[in-house]
This record gives sequence, structure tokens and C-alpha cells, in this order.
Amino acid sequence: MRFGVLFSGGKDSTLALDLASKKGEVVCLITVISKNKESYMFHTPNIEFTKLQAQALGIPQITIISEGEKEEELDDLKKAIMLAKKKFEIEGLVTGAIESVYQSSRIEKICNLLDIKCFNPLWKYNQKVLLETLVEMEYKVIISGIFAYPLDEQWLGKQIDKQVITKLVQLQEKYGISPSGEGGEIETTVLDAPIFKQKIEVTEAKTEIRGNSGVYIIKQAKLVTK
Repeated sequence: MRFGVLFSGGKDSTLALDLASKKGEVVCLITVISKNKESYMFHTPNIEFTKLQAQALGIPQITIISEGEKEEELDDLKKAIMLAKKKFEIEGLVTGAIESVYQSSRIEKICNLLDIKCFNPLWKYNQKVLLETLVEMEYKVIISGIFAYPLDEQWLGKQIDKQVITKLVQLQEKYGISPSGEGGEIETTVLDAPIFKQKIEVTEAKTEIRGNSGVYIIKQAKLVTK
């Protein structure tokens, strides 16, 4: 089956892509760049660097700019999927959805309208196991956004490893946060993965923080040989 992947550059969409590539042919990435940093549907930190990730993966990318208005941004997603179907003849759409019914139900509705199958390979995946899987597979994933107490600036730019997973699980037990950020507590950016042909090196970055909400902004990055 020919897959398009709804790709944000974060850990979930990248792992979903990885799993889909073992079941069929991933022929394109589909990225919606929302101007609304509070988008209900789409990941926003460092979304513009998906272009570099697409190059690292060696997979063509379709990009759509959205104003990010609630519900209206779904029309933008529909346009992007329609373009992928026309240009790359996709038969299925892959998402990194884990628990968000809000996102998955809306995406599935669009897929039904366009007569393509919707695949959510990470659906109901145990979040601690998901993080451990990424580390075991030697993914290089950094935390690029924090949006919950008691997370603070020290988390921004931190690579997810076994120690970080332990701390996130402790915060889950104490404060009820989702360790993989499924509740919107964290966002991530993937710099390397087994399916990357090249890896990404961040050469310039800055953090912006306000209370327990902040982002790690990649200003410059380059591809390097693995």
C-alpha cells in the first residue's frame, strides 16, 4: 500500500512513519504549518524544520500553510491530503495519534470522504513503553516544548534518554502528567532515527520561557553524515 504520513517532525509521527514503512511504501510526508501556536490539531514547535527532516529521510514532502482557525484548519488538512492523493496516489494516511480522539476522529472523517484508509499504528500505545522503544531504537529526540507544571526551562532541548524517561514517569505519578506529552505537556523534535539517511545537527538555538510554558527554538541546523 502507498502511504502518506501526516508528519510534524516529532517523535510520534516519526515512529509511526517508521512502522508504516515496514508495512508498505511511504511515498510522501504531509505537513500542515499552522500560524496559530495554540493549534488544536497540529504540532507547531520547529515545524519549519520538517523540510530538513524530509531531506534526511529522502521522502518528498507536501506542505500547506494554515491560519490555524479551529475546525477551519481541517479544510487545510483536507487540501493537503487531496494533493497527496493526486500527486503521489496515496491509498492510506498514517498518523502518530495515540489517545487524542479529537484529532483521530477528524482525520478519519477526512480520509473516509477521500476514500483512503487511515492508519494509527501507535493508537493506545503505552506511553512509557513508547519512550523506551525510541531509546532502544537509538532515536535522537529532544524536547522542544513544555506546557505544564512542574516542567521548566531545564527540560527544553533535553534529549530523551532512560534518565529523562524515569523523571517523566515520576512526574506522572506525582502530578498526573502524560510522560510522552499526549496531554499536550511536551512537544518533541527528532534529530535522528534509524530511517534517517542523514542526521540533523543543531548549530544555533534559543529558549523562550514563561512560567511552565516554553519552547526550544531551532534557529539554524544542518544535515551531517551518519
